[in-house]
Amino acid sequence: MKISHADVFVTSPGRNFVTLKITTDDGVVGYGDATLNGRELAVASYLRDHVTSLLIGRDPHRIEDTWQYLYRGAYWRRGPVTMAAIAAVDVALWDIKAKVAGLPLYQLLGGASRTGALAYGHASGFDLEALFDSIREHLELGYRAIRIQTGVPGLDSVYGVAASTKIGERYDYEPAQRSAAPSEEQWDTRAYLRHVPTVFEAVRNEFGPELPLLHDGHHRMTPIQAAKLGKALEPYDLFWLEDCTPAENQEALRLVRQHTTTPLAIGEIFNTAFDYQTLITEQLIDYVRSAVTHTGGITAMKKLFDFAALYQIKSGIHGPTDISPVGQAAALHLDLAIHNFGIQEYMRHSPETLEVFKTSYSFTDGLLHPGETPGLGVEYDEQLAEKFPYDPAYLPVNRLLDGTVHDW
Repeated sequence: MKISHADVFVTSPGRNFVTLKITTDDGVVGYGDATLNGRELAVASYLRDHVTSLLIGRDPHRIEDTWQYLYRGAYWRRGPVTMAAIAAVDVALWDIKAKVAGLPLYQLLGGASRTGALAYGHASGFDLEALFDSIREHLELGYRAIRIQTGVPGLDSVYGVAASTKIGERYDYEPAQRSAAPSEEQWDTRAYLRHVPTVFEAVRNEFGPELPLLHDGHHRMTPIQAAKLGKALEPYDLFWLEDCTPAENQEALRLVRQHTTTPLAIGEIFNTAFDYQTLITEQLIDYVRSAVTHTGGITAMKKLFDFAALYQIKSGIHGPTDISPVGQAAALHLDLAIHNFGIQEYMRHSPETLEVFKTSYSFTDGLLHPGETPGLGVEYDEQLAEKFPYDPAYLPVNRLLDGTVHDW
């Protein structure tokens, strides 16, 4: 068996997605997700112009060798564009291998370690009434863990807070706007630090102590500010506080850890295991947040989770709607197989997206399952995808009240 074709597709059924299709000489097809929100065409070009020609004639079963060939052979290593491209190839090859075996992919990763993967949804609102309505809607849909994001008094908009509380509306919880340039939002950290603990107090009073609650800081705090927030949220027993401070400076998490017992989740914008070395070996975090799509695929993520397991650190794979159903399915197969699973982010894709990407995964009683279809369990409708051409869309830029560009 040899790889005969490798094709790259860009489509926008509600969001922009980049999909790699690898075909073998005997007609087996594998799919990989190469979506990088706001930089989709960069990854598509990397694949088309530099990678796909290298795949033709290779043995699709040699997944580890192909991964190392693409990572080490290019000389220029790491980075989100490179790692998203490698991830797409890797996931597509695992899809092929599992289809040839006639098994769902998780069986090739060691089989199921659980009956399903606990998922959390995104509840948000600019005020408590809207937030409570959003939480109730998620509970009615079956979610058993919920991320809480809220507006901040004095700020007109806050990234991560839906313009509408209705699940499934266009760009509902991820305000990527179709425009030639990103929109700009304002930010006030002190107002945020004052407000957020009062929100969690209200949520706990309304919904009780048992519901697992999560919160995303979107890198907006310095280490000492993150420590202050983590300590202030301790009475409300968070499942985790995510991205409390930019973690490129891994040592900064030492200060946060010294001052709070609130569990920490980091890694949404990381793309290799090297980004985690200090965080894991010094046990400065509790959950690994990387996406399969952005971190080199299943091969790399399985190694990363095995490394984290040595330090009792669990998974929390990134799963927004700018990860395509192909990337989400890859995450679910890992979730089911690894021992140190923590939780899976799950945002529902639009109906148009789920028409282009036919999926076999399910969500029942708060748990996700990848299904029993051989391979990933996702098929791509090329003809329908052509009806949704690429349309530039960007996440916002964040500025402090004095105009300084800030982390978000």
